[in-house]
Amino acid sequence: MNGSAQSKLEARIGYAFHDPSLLQTALTHTSYASENNQGRAASNERLEFLGDAVIYILVTRYLYGAYPDLQEGKLTTMRQNLISGGVLAAFARRIGLGEALRLGRGEEKDGRDKPKLLEDAFEALVGALYLDSGHDLEKVGAFLLPFVREHLQTLTEKHAPMQDYKTRLQQYVQLTPGEELRYEVVREEGPDNGKTFTVRVLINSNEFGTGTGSSKKEAEQKAAAEALTRYLPPREE
Repeated sequence: MNGSAQSKLEARIGYAFHDPSLLQTALTHTSYASENNQGRAASNERLEFLGDAVIYILVTRYLYGAYPDLQEGKLTTMRQNLISGGVLAAFARRIGLGEALRLGRGEEKDGRDKPKLLEDAFEALVGALYLDSGHDLEKVGAFLLPFVREHLQTLTEKHAPMQDYKTRLQQYVQLTPGEELRYEVVREEGPDNGKTFTVRVLINSNEFGTGTGSSKKEAEQKAAAEALTRYLPPREE
């Protein structure tokens, strides 16, 4: 990777390395190191190992602070969604990481967009940032956490308009496999041509919200809206 490519990548991530060799190592695939007789130690494998741990602790710390009412099981599932290989590869694409990688001839053909290769390189980049910043988790978090917050937003709202509270609640509940969501009509009042319905929403038999409306659908939406404020606190902006 030439100096121009390195500078462009640094501009895209908003961080200038004090030790450029760390960035170069983070971008060196084993295929390149092998073809140039540099040995595996010159590749990004060790930085990948370190970056994986740094990402784990930063995402864990963020979720623990951002969602104080969530139990361990749901936090674990959310973390798994955020640090999966496909998600990290998507983060890598966002900063054009594949374009800057140093690859062997075999990988040059189609390796720059391989999910596993991008995932590993992203982890290596985080490891390099951690070392270059003097083990400063706050500086690394300033790079990583905007990706995390945006992905959380996409995860919960991508397929649902903001006003569709039932769909949003369903998406949140589905983050933890095995949880059951259902609605129950608890009261009907008024004449047939002007009834009012009261509905409650239950998650694993626990009531999380109630709503009243002129139709069952309206009451369910209101119940879901209340449940959202209790089931999962608002995300950080």
